[in-house]
Amino acid sequence: MPRFTVHIRDEWLAVPCRDTSNTIQWLGQEALKRYIKNKPDNGGITAVKDTRFVARRCQGLGLLDADDTIDDVLEDNDFVELAIEGDTMSPDFIPCEPGVSHLYPYTRWKFYISLDGNSLMSTDLINLGRGLYKIKLTPEAERKVVQSRELLDTIVKENKVVYGITTGFGKFARTVIPVSKLKELQENLVRSHSAGVGNPLSPERTRMLLALRINVLAKGHSGVSLETLQAMIQAFNASCLSFVPEKGTVGASGDLAPLSHLALGLMGEGKMWSPTSGWADAKYVLEAHGLKPISLKPKEGLALINGTQMITSLGAEAVERAQAIAQQADIIAALTLEVLKGTTKAFDSDIHALRPHPGQIEVAQRFRSLLDSDHHPSQIAESHRFCDRVQDAYTMRCCPQVHGIANDTIAFVQNIINTEINSATDNPMVFAERGETISGGNFHGEYPAKALDFLAIAVHELASISERRIERLCNPSLSELPAFLVNEGGLNSGFMIAHCTAAALVSENKVLCHPSSVDSLSTSAATEDHVSMGGWAARKALRVIEHVEQVLAIELLAACQGIEFLRPLRTTTPLEKVYELVRSVVKPWMKDRFMSPDIEAVHRLLLDQKVWNVAKPYIDKYQTEYIPESRPVSPTAFSLDSPASPRNKCASDTSDFQPLISIP
Repeated sequence: MPRFTVHIRDEWLAVPCRDTSNTIQWLGQEALKRYIKNKPDNGGITAVKDTRFVARRCQGLGLLDADDTIDDVLEDNDFVELAIEGDTMSPDFIPCEPGVSHLYPYTRWKFYISLDGNSLMSTDLINLGRGLYKIKLTPEAERKVVQSRELLDTIVKENKVVYGITTGFGKFARTVIPVSKLKELQENLVRSHSAGVGNPLSPERTRMLLALRINVLAKGHSGVSLETLQAMIQAFNASCLSFVPEKGTVGASGDLAPLSHLALGLMGEGKMWSPTSGWADAKYVLEAHGLKPISLKPKEGLALINGTQMITSLGAEAVERAQAIAQQADIIAALTLEVLKGTTKAFDSDIHALRPHPGQIEVAQRFRSLLDSDHHPSQIAESHRFCDRVQDAYTMRCCPQVHGIANDTIAFVQNIINTEINSATDNPMVFAERGETISGGNFHGEYPAKALDFLAIAVHELASISERRIERLCNPSLSELPAFLVNEGGLNSGFMIAHCTAAALVSENKVLCHPSSVDSLSTSAATEDHVSMGGWAARKALRVIEHVEQVLAIELLAACQGIEFLRPLRTTTPLEKVYELVRSVVKPWMKDRFMSPDIEAVHRLLLDQKVWNVAKPYIDKYQTEYIPESRPVSPTAFSLDSPASPRNKCASDTSDFQPLISIP
């Protein structure tokens, strides 16, 4: 029989419905009848049939017409919010922020990722967050989890005193807890530590957090039972996601507050979100998906909340987005250089072989692959072949050096994050093969905290240098283009304030790039006397990266607008493809119009990596077909390099080089 969960004021009510041809009005009145039964004063409602109300689906907040049939507008197990006339919306109701979730309906998932605690990568975690896969354990992981739990059960049975299992926590580590209260101990731990504040993580980020905690527990060193771990997996696969506030962790002893909120929902307490329910009481969300709340065994509360998974899951998103925007920054800068009629001489492979940082070599190679006029003829480059310009401003000439260190930093941080993803980070650690538990400090978040501070600093520079290129595009004395890239200047302001927006974002990033991990405040009565502040490092790194994406979106818009003033001349084939991609979502700027949607549209292209996907085939082909002819090839240069660029004064003369060898 279909059933619906209706929220009225402070109550969640299950309403069965034998006939779905009944109307929403009928459903609301049935819910009201059940509501007043639970209230000694009938909740102030004198007559159900005379009570006026508004109904809306919890998911998406769509208003429901009272005359619509249930069958037409609701699905079985849907959640509905009922607001009685004269009431404000229930304070317990947490609307799902519009646009926050892009999850695939979980009923459509067909593929699984098998977790063993050792092989998950940041890209996998992002895909799990997006709802592209379900989770299952490998047989080896199941075996290790069972062995670990058997050791803990033995410890409890033998009445041994072990931290976190038969004792209190932190300052109370010397307080021994009776066996009869061990379950209560774990439940109290989760409840008391659920003390975070702020907006909830988005469903995608909560899925990442839950998936990562499952992966860590799958290592078999936390002592969680297989039953509890499987219950967590079932909740993940159904997208039953706890309310996890984004603030409250100091990054040691792990991310206690956010992970406690994650565990609290799994216990059937607090709030949860699912694609079908929206936000609702956790016990009702679990019940609607045929799931039962987790019943914690000794040590399991501690196993669920002690670790660096908040820092690391947000860090995984940060490093993946950083890598995507860094790749696309090279393409955008190359397009700007074309519009400003710059030279490619500074990207000569021999120059970069003398300072062989991998990122610098790779960026220079990308510029050559996009701008080499012999490989991709450019009418714009041909138009200034014999100009007298010797060198360009640093914002163009030094892209390999500035973008390069961002690339190398991203690679460094990605290694840290991927190591952390597959690390056991709670305490105490359970070693079944040794038959003992050992207290340590793997929960300390200094590794990902420091790495993410480095990431923010490095990636910010992509926006800093981009903003200066935007200035050059908009400034007629530097670009030889109309002021602010618009005709009839004065009547039209063009890109004047778009550049101001870029400057504002870069300035904001300067503050956000102050490292959070240089700070530490003693907590837990000086038991936890040094902390990482990694949660803030992760959150602000994401904010910095978002700003970088937005600044580069503005530069890409400006560069494409600059192309309009150089027509009918055409740039290289890969850059023309980038221009066409942008013009598929944003038309040329003929006169002033509402600009924010244009910036958002191009930002979405960058988020979806469409700019990279358009240019990548040309970059790959160039890299595999050519290697430098003028010098011996080192292992690093062999993998990243391609022909020396031209030696004349302007970018377009590339008659010097010939390909030597194809790289298989």
